[in-house]
Amino acid sequence: MNKSIRVRFAPSPTGPLHIGGVRTALFNYLFAKKQGGTFVLRIEDTDQKRFVNGAEDYITKALNWCNIPFDEGPGKEGNFGPYRQSERKHLYKQYVDFLIENNKAYYAFDTADALDLERKNHEAKGKTFIYNWHNRTRGRLVNSLVLSKEEVAKKIESGQDYVVRFLAPQDETLELTDLIRGTITIDTNTLDDKVLFKSDGMPTYHLANVVDDSLMNITHVIRGEEWLPSLALHQLLYNAFGWEAPEFAHLPLILKPTGKGKLSKRDGDKLGFPVFPLNWEDPSTNRISKGYKESGYFPEAVVNFLAFLGWNPGTEQELFSLSELVEAFDIKNVNKAGARFDPDKTKWFNHQYMQKQSAETLSKIFIDTTPELKAIDPDYVVLVVDLIKERATFTSEFWGLSHYFFKAPETFEEAALKKAWKEHSKDLMSQLIGVLETADDSSVEGIQTTVKGWITENEIGFGKIMMPLRVALVGALEGVDVFDIIHLIGKSEAIKRIQTLMDHH
Repeated sequence: MNKSIRVRFAPSPTGPLHIGGVRTALFNYLFAKKQGGTFVLRIEDTDQKRFVNGAEDYITKALNWCNIPFDEGPGKEGNFGPYRQSERKHLYKQYVDFLIENNKAYYAFDTADALDLERKNHEAKGKTFIYNWHNRTRGRLVNSLVLSKEEVAKKIESGQDYVVRFLAPQDETLELTDLIRGTITIDTNTLDDKVLFKSDGMPTYHLANVVDDSLMNITHVIRGEEWLPSLALHQLLYNAFGWEAPEFAHLPLILKPTGKGKLSKRDGDKLGFPVFPLNWEDPSTNRISKGYKESGYFPEAVVNFLAFLGWNPGTEQELFSLSELVEAFDIKNVNKAGARFDPDKTKWFNHQYMQKQSAETLSKIFIDTTPELKAIDPDYVVLVVDLIKERATFTSEFWGLSHYFFKAPETFEEAALKKAWKEHSKDLMSQLIGVLETADDSSVEGIQTTVKGWITENEIGFGKIMMPLRVALVGALEGVDVFDIIHLIGKSEAIKRIQTLMDHH
């Protein structure tokens, strides 16, 4: 039976979306689009204590900036809404009642203090306390498995706090299938009776997640490796409800650049790379964490490097547009092993995407972000960008690479002068001015032929001319080809700059 593919990305609005979350969203998106399916965004905001203002809006903006928008979700209502768990609160109680009636779950009235005491008693004996088959009816725990129906009803009526726990089966072997990891076998005796519902009417993540995935007709759950320990419970819940479970795939962790441990915001702060897609201002501290967007990355480069964290196409190709990624993506090519995050590789991707952009597109960004260019002819800026873009990884580097096209150097670098300016330099430079006056500067070749011809004819030696000429034009021994510079700034400006250097020395 060919069900239409439906996947979901279900973040909690407890802060900004980490790039690990963006990668999860991307893999869901690629998987759905490859098969003509639907990509759903669901906001899991049942944990009101950790709710952060602005986080949901941030998630939506981040997905839009990456160009992987959701098909259904908050504000894009499909037939399966609402898409915020807090607005679905009224749905969950009937499912809890069903589990209790069918002996798949039970009420537990243990106070936090009592459970704490159990934990401490176990620790004193060198054991770990797990609420499960082993001790659920041993007498010290207070639940509906040991109390009479009347006692349970009385406790609930008197307003006593309770939780509903899942009754994990005893002595069963559970066979789970993961699209990335293959078959996983679990002994159900190792599982604890997880809390599914609290007396304040709020479900826990586990219950809400399974019920919502079922009600939203989700066919494939593609999520991070950190949910692997919950897989057994989720499968058991599907079984308990008599529902067909979706297929599961758990994506590998994104590891620190050293390859040890999970990538965190602290790694980014320490090594100076972003771990968020967009800038995030923490509402409690007003501190801003940098995003990829504001750091000058192209969204296509971000998507491309994220796709390669834990997946590869099995070929040598590294540069993929979004539509090529959709085409090439196969969940079977996702690795089990963690994926090391490489900040240098992300820069490499950005550099590659920089080269793919037209000089027109890049010069618009350059003009918008550089006050010095406000009065400059945009067509001239395009010519400059065309000469320097291959040296840049970010557009923010453009001014540093090209300032000498827009204004004459006011100072000359000491070390460069020492290298370039010898006693014969002044004489040679004044001769060069005469040569330039006769040159045709309407093309780079014109200038080059004239100057090189003069140097060769007089057997001067290229360095003796080129080095001081470069210092005069740029202020340092750097920059693009000197003939390109003279062609763009024009020979009269070049002559003026040579003159200024001669006057100084």
